[in-house]
Amino acid sequence: MALVGAVGQTVNNAAYNSAERDLNNPRKNRDDQALDVAIANMNLGVEYMQQGAYENALTRLKRSLLAKSDYAPTYNVLGLLYQRLGDPVESEKNFKKSLSLDSTNSSAHNNYGLLLCSNGRFDEAEAQFLNAANNPLYDSPEIALTNAGLCVFDNKPQIGEDYFKQALNKNPRFSHALIRMADISYNRNEYELAHQYFNRYQENARHTPKSLWIGIQICRELNFKDDVSSYALLLRNQYPDTLEAKKLSELQL
Repeated sequence: MALVGAVGQTVNNAAYNSAERDLNNPRKNRDDQALDVAIANMNLGVEYMQQGAYENALTRLKRSLLAKSDYAPTYNVLGLLYQRLGDPVESEKNFKKSLSLDSTNSSAHNNYGLLLCSNGRFDEAEAQFLNAANNPLYDSPEIALTNAGLCVFDNKPQIGEDYFKQALNKNPRFSHALIRMADISYNRNEYELAHQYFNRYQENARHTPKSLWIGIQICRELNFKDDVSSYALLLRNQYPDTLEAKKLSELQL
């Protein structure tokens, strides 16, 4: 189960240096200056985190809070960082702090849901994902809805499927929901419908080992031999060491 996360936009060092210079600009309100520094440091923290430089990320995030201790988005990113560092207690503490400062932050609701789901707290996670998705100001409700579907699907498959469909109603091109619906339709022997979802997926995303394997299975059932051969070749060439590639020998492909 691969959930869908997002940490937001990043800025470069020039933006950070510009914000630091603003501290010495008497024409700028001190609160505005502090906010600029908090945002710049937070974004650099995100950038370092994406590079795997977690110590540098933590330093920048702490500087962000030194500039503005009540800046909710920084606590959200800290929650993600501590999750990557394997500290769920600190992670949860920071997500809760972020939401206590700004309960409308859908990114924090979504990321807190990811933490809860990864720790088997599925009902709590579902509630967080729905809090995110139901915010009319959230620009990516399909992410939270797909995460809700992924989180509950094993225990509540019909409800999970409904969430994937809701995600596609919000964004018909959202690849994570499309490939899940292709897989669900295939497992229900609805091969034509599965193929429609699969085609929409490959129009909007790069293939993964899992998506290629799903495509091979669907096309075998529909007797699309050329497509089966094409996807099998891609799987062998691009992902030779994956479990999906090893399964090809079982099908004698």
